[in-house]
Amino acid sequence: MQWPFLSRTLAAHLACLTNAIPTTPASPGYTQTFSVRDYDLETTLTSGQVFGWARRAGAWIGVVKHRRVELRQIGTRIIAHTSEPPSDWRWLAEYLQLDARLDLVLGTFPQDQLMREAVAACRGLRLLRQDPWECLAGFILSSTKQIVQIEQIITALKQQFGSPVKVPPGEPLAFAFPSAEQLAGATEAGLRACKMGFRAPNLRATAQQIANGACQLDELRGMTIEHARAELLKLPGVGPKIADCVLLFAGGFPTAFPVDVWVARTLRRHYPRTRRLSLPKLRAFGQAYFGPNAGYAQQYLFHHIRRQAGKILPGSRSKP
Repeated sequence: MQWPFLSRTLAAHLACLTNAIPTTPASPGYTQTFSVRDYDLETTLTSGQVFGWARRAGAWIGVVKHRRVELRQIGTRIIAHTSEPPSDWRWLAEYLQLDARLDLVLGTFPQDQLMREAVAACRGLRLLRQDPWECLAGFILSSTKQIVQIEQIITALKQQFGSPVKVPPGEPLAFAFPSAEQLAGATEAGLRACKMGFRAPNLRATAQQIANGACQLDELRGMTIEHARAELLKLPGVGPKIADCVLLFAGGFPTAFPVDVWVARTLRRHYPRTRRLSLPKLRAFGQAYFGPNAGYAQQYLFHHIRRQAGKILPGSRSKP
């Protein structure tokens, strides 16, 4: 006698235990399905914390750990497909921060009106755990640039200096983000050809310091946030905002609170005590007021206010 209901229930229970269910790939390669809860992939990838993801044919396509990855979300499942054989999928789970308890994070946010609106509008937004060098270089290139321009610069940089990665048959070429060693050997003229302008010498000089070991990005996570920030601020082209972006999006420091023009304007408009504060004091206010996950709260505010202003990021189907 068959018990289809029992079989379905058991299968669902096992899926929750493993958090990853293999599926049959639709094209040559390797596919994995992750069960997720309270996760909005589109909002996460278009929230301004990461560059290099593009939407095509219903999938988000990017390169993670030198692998071209296609991501699709269907309800409570994220389906990942890559052409390279992974030994396991922990690298992607870590990147997507699939194990983070969003409910616990949101529970630490202050309950003022703007914060509640941001959470309601952006529910499911996660902080990714990016490669420190790629994150650092990306935000050096972001200085005074809009998202579309940053994406164009990074695409050109990958094509010119990055290593090719395996792609499915018939798909366009894809490239990994160039390493610090690859960019350390580039000429300034070669970098400027990627339309990065005055950022070229800063990127090259920083790449050289990373390549020669003057700054060990992999050691940042073992430092205090003050020490890690101080190390980043020694690098050419890195100011407090870029340093805090790296600490938050790659270093795993949840209290890092990047303050750009959008965040500064929002704080001064909605939190009266901040109206006359300098940028360093705004950052200190943000870390204290928004609590142990201040950086997470900042990202919700940042994405929410950009949506309200109609600054929708590339690939997003959301409307202002």
